[in-house]
Amino acid sequence: MSPVFSSQTPKRQWENATWLVTEFVLVGFSSLPGLRTTLFTLFFLMYLVTLSGNVTIITIIHVDRTLHTPMYRFLAVLSLSETCYTLVTVPNMLAHLLMESQAISIAGCRAQMFFFLGLGCSHCFLLTLMGYDRYVAICHPLRYSVIMRPAACLCLGALVFCGGFSVALIETGMIFSSPFCRSDRVEHFFCDIAPVLKLSCAESAGKALAIFFLSVLVVLVSFLLILLSYALIGAAILRMRSAAGRRRAFSTCAAHLTVVVVHFGCASIVYLRPESGGSADQDRLVAVFYTVVTPLLNPVVYTLRNREVRVALRRTLARSRGGSK
Repeated sequence: MSPVFSSQTPKRQWENATWLVTEFVLVGFSSLPGLRTTLFTLFFLMYLVTLSGNVTIITIIHVDRTLHTPMYRFLAVLSLSETCYTLVTVPNMLAHLLMESQAISIAGCRAQMFFFLGLGCSHCFLLTLMGYDRYVAICHPLRYSVIMRPAACLCLGALVFCGGFSVALIETGMIFSSPFCRSDRVEHFFCDIAPVLKLSCAESAGKALAIFFLSVLVVLVSFLLILLSYALIGAAILRMRSAAGRRRAFSTCAAHLTVVVVHFGCASIVYLRPESGGSADQDRLVAVFYTVVTPLLNPVVYTLRNREVRVALRRTLARSRGGSK
C-alpha cells in the first residue's frame, strides 16, 4: 500500500540508494509562533498599501494626458512590474504566517524563483533605462522626442524584460540542473537562491560562484550605467545659468535617484555575496525588507517627491469629485 502524504509532508523518491526530494517544505516563520498574527496583520496592510499605490500610479498615468511621456510610461511599467514582483512572494509569505509550514513542488519552486529573479533583474535594467531617459531629456532636450520616440521606447522596454528573464532562466537552470537530496526543508518563506541551492545533491560551490558573478554583472553594470548617466546630468545641470532651471532639472531626477539607492542597496546586501553570512532568521528578516518594505517605498517616493504626479493626482481627484456631483 502506497504511503499517503499530507500537505505538510514532502515527497521523496528512492534512487541509487539516495532519497531524492520531489517536494519542498517552506519553513517560513514557523520559529515565531507568538508573533505570526501580528506580523500577518502588519505585512497584509503594507501589501494593500503597496498594491493601492502602484495601481494609483498606473491609473493616473493612463488617464492624465500630461503624463503621456516616456518618463512616466516607464514609471507605469515599473509600478506594474513591482506589483507582479510582490505577487510572486508576498501571498506565500502571508500564507506561511497562518500555517506552520507549506509544501511546494519542485516545479512550483522553480517557477517562483524564475519569476522572482526575472522581475528583480528587469527592475535593475528598467531603472537603468529610466536613468538614460533622464540623461537624454536634460542633456539633449531638442533631440529628446526623436531619440525617445514611442517605437524606440517599446523596443527598449522589451529588451529590458528579455534581458532580465534571460538571466533568470540561466540562474534557475543552473540551480535545478541536479536533483535535491540533502534535505527537504527550505529555510525561507519563498524559493530564493541560497536556501534552495544548499539542498542540491551535487557540489554547489561552483554553481554558487557562477551565480554570484552573474549577479555582480547585472547589479554592477546597471549601477555603473546609472552613475554615468547622472555624472553627465550633473555636469549639464552645473552648466545651466538659471537657478530655477537647475532646480527643475534636479527635481525630475530626485525620485528616481531615491529608488535607485534603495533598490541597488538591497540587491547588493542580498545577492553580492558568495554565501549567506548570517543565520536563516537574519536572512528572512532581510528578505522581508526587499519583498515588502522596498516595494512599498517606490509608490510613496514617486507620489511624494514628484510634483507632476502630485498635481495629476489632485487634478484626477478634482475631476472625479466634479463628475460625481
